[in-house]
Amino acid sequence: MKLKTKFFSTLTFAVLASTSAYSEDIRIAIGHQSMCTDTYTAGIVVKELKLLEKYLPKDGKYKDANYDISWSDYSSGGPITNQMMANKLNIGVMGDYPLIVNGAKFQETESLRTKYVAGTGYNLKGSGNAIVVPVGSDIYSIDQLKGKDISVPVGSAAWGMLLKAMQDNGISTKEYGLKNQSPAVGAANIAASKIDAHSDFCPWSELMEFRGTGRKIYDGSETGVPYLHGVVVREDFADKYPEVVTAFIKAIYEAGEWIRKDPVAAVDLMEKWTGVEKEVLYIYFSKGGHLTLDPTIKPKWVEALKTDHGVLVKEKAIPPLDFDEWITETYLKKAYKELGKDYDAEKSEIVDPAVANADLPMEIWHARDGITTYKTLPEFLTAVNEMQQTGAKLNATYVYDKATGLKLFGKTAFFVKSDDGYATFLRKPDADAYAKKVKGSVMGMEDVLARHSVSESGLVAVQ
Repeated sequence: MKLKTKFFSTLTFAVLASTSAYSEDIRIAIGHQSMCTDTYTAGIVVKELKLLEKYLPKDGKYKDANYDISWSDYSSGGPITNQMMANKLNIGVMGDYPLIVNGAKFQETESLRTKYVAGTGYNLKGSGNAIVVPVGSDIYSIDQLKGKDISVPVGSAAWGMLLKAMQDNGISTKEYGLKNQSPAVGAANIAASKIDAHSDFCPWSELMEFRGTGRKIYDGSETGVPYLHGVVVREDFADKYPEVVTAFIKAIYEAGEWIRKDPVAAVDLMEKWTGVEKEVLYIYFSKGGHLTLDPTIKPKWVEALKTDHGVLVKEKAIPPLDFDEWITETYLKKAYKELGKDYDAEKSEIVDPAVANADLPMEIWHARDGITTYKTLPEFLTAVNEMQQTGAKLNATYVYDKATGLKLFGKTAFFVKSDDGYATFLRKPDADAYAKKVKGSVMGMEDVLARHSVSESGLVAVQ
């Protein structure tokens, strides 16, 4: 009888222990980047709207759980990996190159591992990273950077893009000076013309364009590799609290839905949360914007990450990475199933800006009246002229790059005027090549507006 009592007591204790295993505090420490737009759906939006709290499990073994959620904001992805290795963070949100550095560094240890569990967003063409020069610089192409000093947040997605761009153009690291500078410092040095060029990730190049301090000479789309961001989780945390990881992915999904529902309202709030001007955020999150918000892990993304890894291997800047061990869709599939979404269907969809943006209208953001759209460039230019003549304040204007379909600020685009009409381009070399082909002329927006105004008045435009 004593033996039975002892056995019963032991069994009862085991059952009680299992049902109340998570009655202790569960620490969820997340590293994100409020100055990197492609992390917002797993970072600042989830944080401010408290979407993680909405989806965290509160029943079963989590019935008595006390969640201790902390958000740490970083200027780039590299420091997030360092904090994850020190076990000060268990979830990290970062760009493509930092992601693979994260996975490789953890696999280099004997016992620590991370899992790549979800994406946040992407640009199929690779846009998001860019190389910018001071607005008054005479540099217009990457070839002109030989012998120049270029700053970049080393370890970031922009750092990887810069290495790939230089490799593609046959420029060795000995042919230019590479300086490690944070995004804010690099942008300040561009504004003060203290550096020849600065390479950075979203939205810094557009931020410099919008503020009139920098001009883009190389866009990440030229690398031919998709630009993407995602989420890595320490494996020990994921194994212990898998339902929490699933909840985090549900929060990412809803964050994307929230932005898509009303991009104008979303960027207005995100400006308040981050300090990034809403007009800059709009170029990323609006319809036709740079980012496609999507948590799925597509085969094409795995190929892109393997290409990125190869770039860093060539520079002897990264250990090996077993992608099959690192990447998992387990939590994604569970989250989608519980949300009633079709994971396989969304995984199979890829948005190509050149196709998706082909027929999208140009836009004018009027300070008082909001955003209006124009089907053709002549209609758009006429409207800009009319608004300017009334003294109206225009927050921003948006057109599309003929070569890639990417959305651009009208004021930074290169316009080509020919007998066939107008075309707009991101890069001057592309505009020059097209102008030569169609026997047109390349102009900035102010010159185009002046000529368009003269033409409309019935006078002959001066050529």
